[in-house]
Amino acid sequence: MDITHEYADTPVAETGAESLLRGLKRNGIDYIFANAGTDFPPIVEAFVHLDENEAPTPILVPHETASVAMAHGYYLVTGRAQATMVHVNVGLANSVMGVINAASDNIPVVVLSGRTPITESGRRGARVTPIQYGQEMYDQSSMVSDVTKFHYEMRYPEQGDLLATRATRLALSEPRGPVYVSLPREPLMETVPPAAARPASPQAVSSLAYPDPEAIRQAAAWLAEARAPLLICQRSDAGGKAAAEILRLAEDFALPVVEPFMVRNVMPSGHPMFLGHDVKAPLAEADVVLVVDSAIPWIESLHRPGDATRVIHLGPDPQFQRMPIRGYRSDLSIACDPAAGIAALAGAMRPLAGDAQERRHAITARASQRRDRADALAREGGESPMTAEWMSRCISDAMDENALVFSELGVVPEVMQVTGPNRIFNNPHSGGLGWGLPAALGAQLADRDRLCIACIGDGSYMFANPVACHQIAEALQLPVLTIVKNNGIWNAVRRSVVASYPDGAAVRANRMPLVSLEPSPDYRQIAAASRAYTERVEHGRDLPAALERAIGVIRRERRQAMLELRIAVSDRQ
Repeated sequence: MDITHEYADTPVAETGAESLLRGLKRNGIDYIFANAGTDFPPIVEAFVHLDENEAPTPILVPHETASVAMAHGYYLVTGRAQATMVHVNVGLANSVMGVINAASDNIPVVVLSGRTPITESGRRGARVTPIQYGQEMYDQSSMVSDVTKFHYEMRYPEQGDLLATRATRLALSEPRGPVYVSLPREPLMETVPPAAARPASPQAVSSLAYPDPEAIRQAAAWLAEARAPLLICQRSDAGGKAAAEILRLAEDFALPVVEPFMVRNVMPSGHPMFLGHDVKAPLAEADVVLVVDSAIPWIESLHRPGDATRVIHLGPDPQFQRMPIRGYRSDLSIACDPAAGIAALAGAMRPLAGDAQERRHAITARASQRRDRADALAREGGESPMTAEWMSRCISDAMDENALVFSELGVVPEVMQVTGPNRIFNNPHSGGLGWGLPAALGAQLADRDRLCIACIGDGSYMFANPVACHQIAEALQLPVLTIVKNNGIWNAVRRSVVASYPDGAAVRANRMPLVSLEPSPDYRQIAAASRAYTERVEHGRDLPAALERAIGVIRRERRQAMLELRIAVSDRQ
């Protein structure tokens, strides 16, 4: 690496900030989603000094929660890790929820934050404002150290390139996840000493793990002999390779598939081997269960496999080491890339499998009955206020084969009709609210021509910092469709109270405390402030036409649209 470049005809030595940005770009980071502060001057200066192709593209995001979620959404549709940068401890505090979500969903985000200057005088970057005293911490990394794969504080300017390489390679190695680097002003502003001016050695992302052949042979034997096998999954990779292998396995061996607590859909909605999202009945009947990369395959207190049922867990981290308490039965745990593991399993089962036509016919009939029930449930809800099931079916009817929906306490996947994997993204199991809308913005940035829909509850919309999100959509010309599900209540909290105390005082009360969001704001005005097309829909019969109008604006005018829907309170969603 050439450590000098021309600026105003004067050779200037590379700074720590320039080394960092160059390293990030060299390691595949396209964007830095940033919310700047007084620690950013060396980063801003470096962006201007460097040629555009030497550094990631800076994206101003006026709230930290949105910045991490945008990187999250971008990865889900591209498979490429991105970076965020926030302002010292206060900015990091706002971004922690997004980092928790990324950790839960194994999303490789490079999280950067400034750090208040270490020195009071005598060095470039030393403290010059009162807040640089007030923002000092003993261990700033501790705010995210429990949910990141790697955390470190930059100490010398020459570490920039190395830290970018180390952080991105660890984030992208399985099991993937966020990493964190703290950046004091002094090493960012200092120049790289000539003796240390050499590029970091290239580092490859760890290769994918392939399964133990003996474990595959054992799993194949159990599944081939099974009377009632079952496959449980919750997500696929961004490229859909694991989904393709699961689909092939299910078709070849008449293996029923259930997606409980799905975070990224795997199966086409109408597939004859797909039994939907309710795991209770299939799990009770199963004698062998294959759990593919699923952190929460069932709820132990509500439904669990029988004592004689064999359970196989397969995935990059079948033990899910990040979870302190996780007691699911596992008779065989196979650590491997899911796509490679499923492909190997199919190969091992082929010479063992017998005639499964009777099971195939039975599962096909059950899948058809499930779809009929879903159709009936959706049709029942087209009144005023409409049901979430009717809304979800209307949304899926409006989606083309490439459209995506980011759902945060929003859609009901059971009644939707999608033709392939990675079309429905649910909020991660960590439940950090405010994820859905900015994640859709990140996906839209990755593909500006794809219809990206954020369908979120009214409470989740508040958490998303919608003023910031709609400003981002307008500033970056991201024509996202936002659908706000307005039922005027924290319905997830209400349902939890009902489930915990079905005969309790709160259920019998005329008004349950701590759940109402009334009086409801006019959410349309928030979006309209950023020139979005807006519309309120009160009756279910009007929703298909409203969706058509909103999508028409998106297609013709390339601007964002927002629909606010009056939704019935339900115990289902």
